[in-house]
Amino acid sequence: MEEPLLSSGECEKKEKDKLSPSTYQYLGRTNSNIPTPSNFGTEVSVQEIRSASTSVHYPLITPPQPNEQASYYQGGLGGPFGGNTSYEVGRPVLDEVEIRELLIDHVGHRCCWGSRPARTWQICAVEDCNVYVGTLESFIEERETIVETEPYRGGKIDGKDNGPGLGVWELDLRSEFPSLFVPQKESQTKVPHSEVVEKCSGCAGRGEIPCHTCNAGEEPGFYKENQMFQCSACHGRGLIAHRDGSDTICVNCKGKGKLPCRTCGSHGLIRCKTCQGEGALLMHDIAIVKWTTLSTRKVSATSGAASVPDEVFHRAKGIQLCNTQAYQCTPAYFADSFFLNKFSSEVIADRCPVPPAAKVICERHAISVVPVTRVTMAHGKRSFTFYIIGFSREVYLKGYYPSRFCWGLCPCLDWLRL
Repeated sequence: MEEPLLSSGECEKKEKDKLSPSTYQYLGRTNSNIPTPSNFGTEVSVQEIRSASTSVHYPLITPPQPNEQASYYQGGLGGPFGGNTSYEVGRPVLDEVEIRELLIDHVGHRCCWGSRPARTWQICAVEDCNVYVGTLESFIEERETIVETEPYRGGKIDGKDNGPGLGVWELDLRSEFPSLFVPQKESQTKVPHSEVVEKCSGCAGRGEIPCHTCNAGEEPGFYKENQMFQCSACHGRGLIAHRDGSDTICVNCKGKGKLPCRTCGSHGLIRCKTCQGEGALLMHDIAIVKWTTLSTRKVSATSGAASVPDEVFHRAKGIQLCNTQAYQCTPAYFADSFFLNKFSSEVIADRCPVPPAAKVICERHAISVVPVTRVTMAHGKRSFTFYIIGFSREVYLKGYYPSRFCWGLCPCLDWLRL
C-alpha cells in the first residue's frame, strides 16, 4: 500500500541545501520509546534523505545505443548490488516506449506544450533516485512493584493467610492488556494477599510524637509537658508600660508573662502525620505495568536522491516491500537483492535494548521504498530532465521544457500549479 513519504509538518518546510549525488549510505541508529505514528515505516524528512547520501558518485543508468534492444533498469529496488528487483514488488521495468508515453500524456494535459521533444528527443540517461526506509518496532511489557502505605484503622486485611503471595509476573493482567504496538500505556494493580499491618516507625506505635517546637529533638515517649514561652508583647513582665508612667495588664498573656506552645498547647505531643494518630500502618504491594513500543529506523538513499527537488519527495508515496510480525523478527529475505537483505539485517541488528525488568511481547519489521526515477532527454546541445514518481508513474516536470509556446503569458500556468 502507498503511504505519504513526508510528515505534514515537513511538507510545509523547503530544504534549500543541495548535496552532491552519491551512493547508498545508512544513517546512524535512531532509537526511541516515544510515541510513533502508524505510517512510521515510510515517513521520512528531506533532511534524512540528504543525510543518507555520500560523496561517492553512482553511475547513471544509460539507455542502449541505437540498434540495441531498448530496455531500461528502472531504479532497481535492490540498489547497486541487486539484480532486476523491480520484479520483486510487481513493478515492470520501464522501457523507452513507456517513458515516452508517460511524458507525452503529461505534456498533452498542458496547454501550449508541444509533444515533439517527448516523441523525438533521445533518452540519454535514466537514473535511480530511490529512498529506502527500514523500521523495527519492539513491543515490550515492563513490570515492577512498589510498597504503598496508609494508616490502619482496623478491620480485616488481605494477607498471606488468604492465599499464597504472587510474583509480579504471575499476575493475570489480560483485562488491562492494550492493543499491540501502542506507543505507551501504564497500569497499576494491587497485588493480592500482600497486605501487612506494621507498627508505625515514626511514632513507635504511639500515634503521637514529641512536639517539634517545645520538645525538639526528643525521642518518641520522652517529652516534657507544660513548657511555656516568654510573651513577646510584654517581654515576660505581664504589664504594658505607657508614656505617662502607668501600666496595664498585657492582654496577650493576661498578665502571666508567659504563653503556652502554639503548636501543642504545651501538651508536649502532637499527632503523628505518618499514621495520622493510629499508631499502625497498612502496607501492600502495587504492581506497576508499562507497555511501550521501542522503535529503530534506518534510511538509505541512492546516489541521485541528493539532487532531487524537494517537491518531488513531497509528492512521492512509499511502498512497503515487506512487513513481518513475530515474537522476535529475523532479517527479511529478498531472492534477487543483496542490498535489501543487508539493509534488513542492519535494521534488525540495531534493535533497541530492552530494560532488565521488561519482556518482549512482539516485534514488527518493515522495509519501504519510495521509487523516484530521473530521466534526461537531449537533442544536440539542448537537454531537459523530468521525474517519474512512485508506482503510479506520475511525471514531474518543472522548469525548462523545450516546446512551450505561451512564454508564461497565458492563464494555463495557474491551473498547472507550477
